[in-house]
Amino acid sequence: MTAPTTPARVVLLAGPSGSGKSSLAARTGLPVLRLDDFYKEGDDPTLPLVPESTDIDWDSVRSWDADAAVAAVVELCRTGRTTVPVYAIATSSRVDTEALDIGRTPLFLAEGIFAADIVARCQELGVLADALCLRGRPSTTFRRRLMRDLREGRKSVPFLLRRGWRLMRAERAIVGRQTALGAHPCDKAEAFGRIATAAAGPAVRQRTPQTAKTTEAVEAAQTAAEAEAGATH
Repeated sequence: MTAPTTPARVVLLAGPSGSGKSSLAARTGLPVLRLDDFYKEGDDPTLPLVPESTDIDWDSVRSWDADAAVAAVVELCRTGRTTVPVYAIATSSRVDTEALDIGRTPLFLAEGIFAADIVARCQELGVLADALCLRGRPSTTFRRRLMRDLREGRKSVPFLLRRGWRLMRAERAIVGRQTALGAHPCDKAEAFGRIATAAAGPAVRQRTPQTAKTTEAVEAAQTAAEAEAGATH
C-alpha cells in the first residue's frame, strides 16, 4: 500500500446508544468508521451477561473487540484504507467484510458507544484529533433509541424495552464514564464546531483544498444543527 503524503487523524465520537452519533457523523460529510462493527459474535464465550439476567450485556465494553478497532483506526490513519467487518446486530454476527478507503482525506470519524474506551490508546499512538461524547436528555435518547431499534429489528421487543429502561436510568453515569475516559461532553452544535476545528488543525494544513472543503461542509452542518436546536427551545 502507498501511504498518503500526510497521515490522517481521527475524531472519536462517543455517547450513549441513541444519542445521535451516526446521524451526526453522516451530516459532516467525512468518512466514517463504524465501531459497532467490531462487536464480538453471539457465540463468543467471553460475552458478559447483565447482572441477575440471562441477557447478553451488549453495553459492556467486554462485548467489543477493542484491539481490532484500534488496529483499523491506525491503519486508516497511516495508509488511508483498511478492511472492516460487517456486523448484523439482529443476528449478533459478522456477515461479511468490506474495504474502507478514505483516500487523501485528512480527517475521519470513528463512532460508536465504545469510542471513549480507545481515546487513550489513540492518543498514545499519535492519531487522535479529538474525542467527543454526545449528550442530551435521557428521555429523548430513550425514544430515539427505541424507535431506531424497532425499525431495524435489532432485537426482540421485550429485550429492547428492558435494555432501553436500563440505559435511560444509567445515561448520566454513562456520559460521566465516557467523559472520564477523555471524551469531551457536548451537544451536536458544539460537536460540529470541534470537528471543524480539527479539520482545520495544523497537522492537516498541507492539504489546503481538501481541508477547506472538509471545514466548509462541517461548518454548514454546524449552522444547521444550531438552527435546529434554536427551533426546539
